Amino acid sequence: MCTALSSKCSRLFDDVSIRTKLQKAVSVVVDCRLKASLYLAAGVSIAAQHQITWAVTRPSLSVTVRSCLCWMREMIKSLSVYFTAVTFLHAAHRIVRGPVTNELLDVLATTCLQSNDARRYLNARHSSVLSLSLAAKLMKVVANNSRSTVQLIEIEMSKAFLYRALRCKNSDSASIYCLENVYLAVLHYVRGQYQSAIDYCTLVTRSQGHSQCSSHVVQGELLPKIDDEIDSVLGLAVFDQYVRTAALNQQQQRQHVFTTELFAHYLHIRCLSATKCRQLTQTSLTDEVQRYHKCFYGLQEVVTTDVLNFVSRIQNTQ
Repeated sequence: MCTALSSKCSRLFDDVSIRTKLQKAVSVVVDCRLKASLYLAAGVSIAAQHQITWAVTRPSLSVTVRSCLCWMREMIKSLSVYFTAVTFLHAAHRIVRGPVTNELLDVLATTCLQSNDARRYLNARHSSVLSLSLAAKLMKVVANNSRSTVQLIEIEMSKAFLYRALRCKNSDSASIYCLENVYLAVLHYVRGQYQSAIDYCTLVTRSQGHSQCSSHVVQGELLPKIDDEIDSVLGLAVFDQYVRTAALNQQQQRQHVFTTELFAHYLHIRCLSATKCRQLTQTSLTDEVQRYHKCFYGLQEVVTTDVLNFVSRIQNTQ
């Protein structure tokens, strides 16, 4: 097509004696150039897509964290989206045929978070804190996204990193045990898996190591949509912080966090209220509410969000 236009263009330049003919000839040249550039761009894009598919799916050149980072650095945005799609499809194919390996999990997280720190992913395999940190980053992405297939994938990836953090046995494991289980309870709750969420909450509330876990709190910014009560509490906490910092000129630490054990009791109550299972009677709900109250009054130190959430819970049960 472009060859025909070039031939036509050449004939037009045989006679440019007047301005109109010259303008027409120039217009044909511009049109030819535009069409050629579009065909060239399309050809380059298709070739790049074939190369990406070949590199990701060929067994002898299976994608790794380092190769994944290299691809993402070199690609333009449109091809980056294609690379993400192919990587996730390839991962799904591998997961169907076998277990989720550490390498595959790290590749998925790298692709999802667009992180450029390969060493962090590799070290996280042996560190409960780093695995928890990566799970937290994924949960933050989940919290900022609306319900979609991609969000469901991110939820499952967050779970996988939390499971890996629980499997790690090092000096930090005991101190973050309760926090890991609370976040797993949250992720199961938002998927409607209430019994699993209750099981993880129970692991927290019956844990004997609360003194070790006291320095770790549930970060409000990592929580996906749980209910209107939590949203209202976090909103009031942010407003309270703004007033103290801006209006009263008080330096205040972030208050949109929850005490881990207390939040586990609250989430347990939410699960009991939401489930339709006959075995979970009104008596069990009443007992859990009483344990929640006992835990609140037994805390030596509470944060603003704990108080607001407790008051809101009492008002809604009256």
